[in-house]
Amino acid sequence: MLNRTTSSSSASLEVALVVVDSVVDTARSLEPLVLSLLVVAAVGVVLGGWWVVRWFRRPPGVHLQRLLGNYDDVAVLMHPNPDPDAMSCAMAVERIAASAGTDTTLQYAGEIRHQENRAFRTVLDVEVESIESSSQLAADAVVLVDHNTPRGFAGSQTVEPIAVIDHHPGNGTGTEFTDVRTAYGAASTILVEYLDELEATIGPGNEAGLEVSEELATGLLYGILADTNHLTKGCSRAEFDACGTLFPGIDQDLLDRIANPQVSDDVLQIKATAITEKRVEGPFAVCDVGELSNVDAIPQAADELMQLEGITAVVVYGENDGTIHLSGRSRDDRVHMGETLRHAVSGIPMADAGGHARMGGGQVSVDHMAGIGPSDGISKDEFEARLFSALAGER
Repeated sequence: MLNRTTSSSSASLEVALVVVDSVVDTARSLEPLVLSLLVVAAVGVVLGGWWVVRWFRRPPGVHLQRLLGNYDDVAVLMHPNPDPDAMSCAMAVERIAASAGTDTTLQYAGEIRHQENRAFRTVLDVEVESIESSSQLAADAVVLVDHNTPRGFAGSQTVEPIAVIDHHPGNGTGTEFTDVRTAYGAASTILVEYLDELEATIGPGNEAGLEVSEELATGLLYGILADTNHLTKGCSRAEFDACGTLFPGIDQDLLDRIANPQVSDDVLQIKATAITEKRVEGPFAVCDVGELSNVDAIPQAADELMQLEGITAVVVYGENDGTIHLSGRSRDDRVHMGETLRHAVSGIPMADAGGHARMGGGQVSVDHMAGIGPSDGISKDEFEARLFSALAGER
């Protein structure tokens, strides 16, 4: 637990005293009643300004706790198909809300399919609810974590969150609280800082104040590890500091069970297909893994391809339920993967793609890619040519 002192507050008081003394010296020759009124007015102005300064200098963790305390119930909404970073953030917001006397419901759209995500939910016993429309949100007050624009369910465009906590690029904001730090590698890091600002107890030795359970500490640590590929991609110093803060409170057995789940046969098959059927042009690899039942296998296959010697950027894509899902990875400074995928799908109606410099994803409607709607459509070969062209910076 880190205790922070605010020397600015004591400095403000010293300034206040100097101002009051000055007013008193100036007004000594005035009538006693006038003098008294001047002194009272001066003290009121100075102390009022001091409290305003203190309010606006409160750290964001304190602001969030106070905001949550204004509501009886809050829905904490994760992005579709939530990963460990999203789930751990939701757990942390739930704990902060509980400290303010507010009930929470953790919700998400889509499914939890990736074996790592399922293990996280099961091992840490995370209670979450799936929704398909905005009418199923548990409360009018919604907090978004690990994304900044509601998506993935009917009516998502009508949802106006009161708070947004995220590390992804985007223009989404909360009506009362927004904290988006794109320089951070994980949203979990932000929540660790909030707990620190609230003087939470992490680890043994102190039972006072807001306590962080072993499950929450372990979840936040793994959320950081998962989103930064074990502190090797997209890290800031804040990630390392947060891991150090969390370490005394984690359960290493829980951490091991989350990090090493069993892998299903279909995921292994998709990885094998990506390795054996890939197309390579220079340092870039692209692979169509065909139809599949588990779209979470696609980013895992992309991760596998990135291990191949001489490969600096990859895109893997496959079809599920009429939609082509793409996942890209890059360790090439010339390739911004989010922009690469966005350029590759440009011009295809109903297509969407984006992401960070090192990783990205996207979706393309099979029908629209084939030519339904205003476009002429493109073939799979033409689409792969687009991908290679975008990887090479030619689009």
